Amino acid sequence: MHKSDITIKNLSKIEGHADLEVKIRDNQVKEVKFAITENKRFYTQALRNRPVIGLPQHVSRICGTCSIAHLMCAITAAEHTLGMIPSKQTKILRELAMYGLMIRDHALHLYIFSLPDEYQVDSILELNKSHHDLIHDCFDMKAAGNHLAILVAGRSVHAPYPTIGGFTHFPEKENIPKVIKELKSVRPIALKLIKIFAESKATLIRKTSFVALSSEQFSFLEGPIKSSEGYEIKQEHYFQHLHKVVIPYSEALGYEFEGKEYAVGALARLNLNKEHLNPKTQKDVASYLQVFPSFNMYHNNLAQAIEILHCIDHAIELLQETLFKEEPIQELPEKDAEGVGVIEAPRGTLYYHVKIGKDGIVKKGNIIVPTQQNQINIRDDIRLMIQENMDKSKEWISLECEKIIRAYDPCMSCASHFLKVKWT
Repeated sequence: MHKSDITIKNLSKIEGHADLEVKIRDNQVKEVKFAITENKRFYTQALRNRPVIGLPQHVSRICGTCSIAHLMCAITAAEHTLGMIPSKQTKILRELAMYGLMIRDHALHLYIFSLPDEYQVDSILELNKSHHDLIHDCFDMKAAGNHLAILVAGRSVHAPYPTIGGFTHFPEKENIPKVIKELKSVRPIALKLIKIFAESKATLIRKTSFVALSSEQFSFLEGPIKSSEGYEIKQEHYFQHLHKVVIPYSEALGYEFEGKEYAVGALARLNLNKEHLNPKTQKDVASYLQVFPSFNMYHNNLAQAIEILHCIDHAIELLQETLFKEEPIQELPEKDAEGVGVIEAPRGTLYYHVKIGKDGIVKKGNIIVPTQQNQINIRDDIRLMIQENMDKSKEWISLECEKIIRAYDPCMSCASHFLKVKWT
């Protein structure tokens, strides 16, 4: 491939749309542009001048897939800012809501978008004859995640029960055994999915930094920010280490951590926290955990599959051990304050930064989503892959570019299976 340009237009479902342009000259990759091309959505403006009590429900509409993640991060940011401490039961309910999200969302990515790559087909529907069981597994797993979220949060998308200071409704006792039974029924399915991605031959190794929250319970909602470079910082100090990078051809800012590109997501979480997974999970996937820490970005798929099992195992324990009862919602303090909330969304670390007035109105705010943070890493992985495979056809390289992007699971996953590549 002495001289060529590669253009993949409208890679969809990455917070809207994305394009990929690659310029090759004299068998050297001269330029890679991974551009998020969706028009700016003005999150910061949308946060301003709104009552903080309504902020979580407002921002949950940002994304139909990660709705609960935005909801929880906004709640966390408001409570941290106002100095509110949630009750033990509230923390458990929020963790369960996140587990429901993770199970459903990881299943969407792994079954619908990644499995076709493993079986070299364009769509999971093409597996109907050869692997019909996987289609049923997909629906069963997603249903289990949905039903867990509905039990504790009211809905799996735009959940109405979680709010600043607590919950407005609590799990109905008669429904808990049904959800436990369903979670137990999909556990073997999770183990089967883990085995598939553990045996995958897909490989792209490039050393990079990884960043994620770290906690002794493998929580998606608590802990300091940890880096594979050895940093461990308080959440409120994030902007002393996280730095904006303007990408001229992209509508989204990129980010570096301590001056270096980095990756967030399930792979980062397993690389930094695998020893904190649920003990039952660790026991049943001990052989697969040996690959972590890993620099193979395709292991993000394996990490997501393992996280599904962790969420199932810990959710079952929490539902069996907790006697839920009605609790009053905490009142919001009246004060001028500024603070942050940081959680782990399915695709990686999510940041909310808000300033709240004494009148309870949000004066300003900022949101940093995982796809923004992975943007530079995606670009550099694509550059390396192409440079190492100059002897391959354009068609092969184009497909590999799409597979790499999908491995990061950017936003709603990159549904580029159905798109054509334009060569010029």
